Amino acid sequence: MNFAGKVVLITGASSGIGAATAIKFAKLGALLALNGRNAENLKAVASQCSCVGKEPILVLGDISKEADTERVWHETLQKYKKLNVLVNNAGIIETGSIENTNLEQYDRVMNTNLRAIYHLTMLAVPELIKSKGNIVNVSSVNGIRSFPGVLAYNISKMGVDQFTRCVALELAAKGVRVNCVNPGVTVTNLHKRGGMDEETYEKFLEHSQTTHALGRPGTADEVANAITFLASDLATFTTGVSLAVDGGRHAMCPR
Repeated sequence: MNFAGKVVLITGASSGIGAATAIKFAKLGALLALNGRNAENLKAVASQCSCVGKEPILVLGDISKEADTERVWHETLQKYKKLNVLVNNAGIIETGSIENTNLEQYDRVMNTNLRAIYHLTMLAVPELIKSKGNIVNVSSVNGIRSFPGVLAYNISKMGVDQFTRCVALELAAKGVRVNCVNPGVTVTNLHKRGGMDEETYEKFLEHSQTTHALGRPGTADEVANAITFLASDLATFTTGVSLAVDGGRHAMCPR
């Protein structure tokens, strides 16, 4: 678990799982490029990284926009001249079923959660082949199991899992590994940004005690531990994996 001299680009690093992952990589010696939309939050995360490791560069931008994604990539490459690890973490959630959703919502969710990953990975692959690096995508238990009420999100995360497996097979012969993590309910701001008020979110976390076999929601640090493991030399024979980091939720059945 030593990333000294290795360049790691993390999207959605200004909060939640992305922020925890950035700090974890910093502790392990990585050279970081941190992407996010909120400049102040991103600066705060960078400050925490600097306290435990090297100072990151900040590559602000909304990766659902093609021009921003291209700029994020070019600024990273201009600074470091290489890439060893790409962590596709940025994501959003919106509620809605087939009865009350709309195409605008579908496009917003898919553009951020899947199309942006496709685009940034396309740009990064030539450098990852040179470095024999690897990719870790952040999916969800929703990519493994089906849940009502978040239809576009479910479809996007299922797409991330399939994308992970396909690209893993396409790049294996060139020495590039591709894996994803599938968190269960994790204590972050994701659901609040998706529209949950404080009271609803507290009830949601309480309900998570019964929907996760381990009896609680997860933490961003726990997911970050899995991401850094998959990106490390401890996982050199692991590719195409969807690693559930969900307290056993993927294995649960109603009773």
